[in-house]
Amino acid sequence: MSKALLVLEDGRTFVGEAYGALGETFGEAVFTTGMTGYQETLTDPSYHRQVVVQTAPQIGNTGVNGEDDESDRIWVAGYVVRDPARRPSNWRSTGDLGERLAAEGVVGISGIDTRALTRHLRSRGAMRVGISSVDLDPQSLLSRVQAAPQMTGADLSAEVTTGSRYTVDAVGEHRYTVAALDLGIKRNVSQRLAARGVTTHIFPASSSIDDLLSVSPDAVFFSPGPGDPATADGPVALAQEVMRRRTPLFGICFGSQILGRALGFGTYKLGYGHRGINQPVLDKTTGKVEVTSHNHGFAVDAPLDQVIDTEFGGVEVSHVCLNDNVVEGLRGLEVPAFTVQYHPEAAAGPHDADYLFDRFVELVERKA
Repeated sequence: MSKALLVLEDGRTFVGEAYGALGETFGEAVFTTGMTGYQETLTDPSYHRQVVVQTAPQIGNTGVNGEDDESDRIWVAGYVVRDPARRPSNWRSTGDLGERLAAEGVVGISGIDTRALTRHLRSRGAMRVGISSVDLDPQSLLSRVQAAPQMTGADLSAEVTTGSRYTVDAVGEHRYTVAALDLGIKRNVSQRLAARGVTTHIFPASSSIDDLLSVSPDAVFFSPGPGDPATADGPVALAQEVMRRRTPLFGICFGSQILGRALGFGTYKLGYGHRGINQPVLDKTTGKVEVTSHNHGFAVDAPLDQVIDTEFGGVEVSHVCLNDNVVEGLRGLEVPAFTVQYHPEAAAGPHDADYLFDRFVELVERKA
C-alpha cells in the first residue's frame, strides 16, 4: 500500500495510505456527516473542486452500483476516509468503491484520524487542502496548496452544467412542463418531478430567458450547484426576468442563493458549511421540524422574522436551520416563487422534505 500525505493550508498535516487513484489533488477541504449515501455524495456536481472528508469511520461497505449516481461521473476533487471497507457486501453492489475511485482518477487518502481533521475544520473553517501519494514532503505540498484557488469568488456552474438541452419525461400522464436551469443538477430532481407528472427540460447554465420560454414552461426551476453565488450574475438576472413574468419559480441550494440575490439579498460564506443528511430545519409555514440533507458552503443574508419589501413584493424567510439560524428558504408573498437551501430530492435520504415538490406543483396549479 502506497503512503499518502494530506496537508491543509494552515500547515496541519496527516499521513495515511493512498486510497483510489495515485497522484496529487487540490481543493477545498469540507466534511460531511452522512453515514450512508457516499455514492450520491461522490457524484453530486455541487462537490466540484472540494475534497470531501467522511466523518463516518467506515466507508465502502455497500460497494457501488449502476443505479445510485446523481450524475454521469464522480465530481469530488479528492476523498478522505478513515477505514475503507475491505470487501463490499450488498445485493445491489456491482463493484468496489476504491476501484471505482481509481478508475475515475480520484485521488484519496485513508487511515487517518478523520475525527481530528473534522474537529480542526470545525474550529478553523473550511480551507484549501492537498493530497499526494507522489510528493510526501509536507513543505513542498503546502506551497502548492497555498497557491491553489479559493472557493470564495469561484464561478463553477459552467464547469458542471450540461452541454445541451435534454428532456426527462413525466412518468404516467403528463401534467406540466418545467424549464430547469442546470447549475449542477442532480438526477433525482427530475425524477421527483417526473413522478408527479412533470416533464422537465434541462437547460445549460448560460441559457437566456428566450431559451427557457421556448418550451412554453408552466414553471421554472433553478438547480443546486457548486461555487460562490456572488459570481453568478447571469443566473441572477435570469431569475429576475422569470419573476417579472410571474412564472412560478422554485430554487434549491445554489438555486436558492441565486434567487436570494435576485430578490436583493446578499450572500456570504459559512465557516465550515452544512453537509450531511441529519440537519434539523424548521418549516415556518407549518411549524414542523424536518430532518434534511444539506450540501452548501454559502448562505443568504436575510432577516428571519419580518416581511421584506423587494422589487417583486413582500418576501419572507420560510425555513431556518435550527443548529445555527441560517436561512434555509425564502417565499414570495406576491410573486409565485420559493426556495430551499437544502435538498428535498435527497438520495439516499432522508425524505422529510419531499413534500416541497408537491408544493411546487401546487404553485403551478394555482397559477394555472
